[in-house]
Amino acid sequence: MKKTIIKGTGRYLPPRKVTNEDLTQWMDTSDEWIEQRTGIKQRYWVPEEGGVGTSDLALEASKIALDRAGWTPEDIDLIIFATLSPDIFFPGSGCLLQHKLGLETTPALDIRQQCTGFFYGMATADAYIKSGMANRVLLVGAEVHSTGLDLSTRGRDVTVIFGDGAGAACLEGVDTEKSIGILSSCLHAAGKYAEALMTEAPASRVNPRLTVEMFEQGRHFAKMDGKNVFKLAVKRLPEVSHEALDKAGVSLEEIDLVIPHQANMRINQFFQKTLGIAEEKMYHNIQWYGNTTAATIPIALDEALEKKIIGPGSTVLFAGLGAGLTWAATVYKFPENSISR
Repeated sequence: MKKTIIKGTGRYLPPRKVTNEDLTQWMDTSDEWIEQRTGIKQRYWVPEEGGVGTSDLALEASKIALDRAGWTPEDIDLIIFATLSPDIFFPGSGCLLQHKLGLETTPALDIRQQCTGFFYGMATADAYIKSGMANRVLLVGAEVHSTGLDLSTRGRDVTVIFGDGAGAACLEGVDTEKSIGILSSCLHAAGKYAEALMTEAPASRVNPRLTVEMFEQGRHFAKMDGKNVFKLAVKRLPEVSHEALDKAGVSLEEIDLVIPHQANMRINQFFQKTLGIAEEKMYHNIQWYGNTTAATIPIALDEALEKKIIGPGSTVLFAGLGAGLTWAATVYKFPENSISR
């Protein structure tokens, strides 16, 4: 039976570190205010002068993942690129990454599922591999949020949360009867909550897509109903986690590490208590990177592997919720002879 395993991972953060104190030059905020509400201490943003797009960050993470997997770009059968912040309005960043990898006709697919983009990407890659349509898939989650944030007191509730970054994973099909690789994927969406977390403009339902009035009103910046998103997250994350565990035939006690989407430390802490697991089994890195949306899961995965918190034989639960609203969970078991550092 064909199973989908992770052969290599990589992450990349731009060099510009932005602390909570740095944000006070643009808005009425403080390190204490941000930490209390989000758990974030700092994040990384692309250079102020511009010129660095989402596919550029993705390229650096992908090169690391490819090297660790022992792949060349020519080994890739399909590129799946998860992002809400493409380099340009269209075409997708997957095609731009394909070209930057030196490839000519390798197919590339963009996924616009925001915070659950990597989950949807893993499920899609798994389906491609199990169907025989591909055997080696490069899955990337990457974001450049900083160039689309409202650097003012008006936008502080959203702006203080987000960071830039990229993570990549090389997924490969193997023939085995062992219970390894992607054991389950559970995906959900509820469009009725779309306005709880959204960026409205530019919008095809408006003619023209971006008006002076929309610009002046800041409708091209992200807006969030934080209380509603928090309430939905702490309800849906435990639900979908248990759903994924049941589908995989794995008990919570068998999970070595839970890697949640890094949206808010308070959400993750509430999620941990609801699951009833030890603090050391819940992975956090939002304090150092902020919310990098589609990149949070692969960045955290790569970091946990590097720290040897997980490794060969480990079973991991991934869970997340984000704009859409969408929520998802995946259970993954590393082969005994798999990826290690």
